[in-house]
Amino acid sequence: MFERILVPLDGSSHSSEALRIAIQMAKMFNGRITLINVYAVGIRPIVMSEPTTLTPPSVPIMAPADFSKVVEAARRAGNTILVDGENKIRAEGVQVETLLKEGHTVQEILETAKEGQFDLIVMGARGVSKIREILLGSVSDGVIRNAPCPVLVTK
Repeated sequence: MFERILVPLDGSSHSSEALRIAIQMAKMFNGRITLINVYAVGIRPIVMSEPTTLTPPSVPIMAPADFSKVVEAARRAGNTILVDGENKIRAEGVQVETLLKEGHTVQEILETAKEGQFDLIVMGARGVSKIREILLGSVSDGVIRNAPCPVLVTK
């Protein structure tokens, strides 16, 4: 029934709880888990060697080397989250694979779920307020509304 389980991890306590539940489900259904971490470098700065008089003052400017460091730090943090999750799953005797992707979190999770033909997505909910959720949307809400498979969201 739930042989292919996708678990988005972001390092939060909610995603840790989702991982715990996914491990239990994988054991019950003889399934395997794919962990995904999606990192995004928030505001895209203008990457240039030096500011010019044409550059608006409110636009962040970053040297190419500095921008590369920011991206690499985000990549390393995501990889650390995945390795920790992978170790927990392997300790329970469940098959696991990991995916590290850059991009829009909801889009990358949905694309992965569709392409990988997953049977279930298990993810943590974030404790955001109703107003913030209405204004900004949430990852779990975006996944629930558009997923090609069932989604289990845990707090």
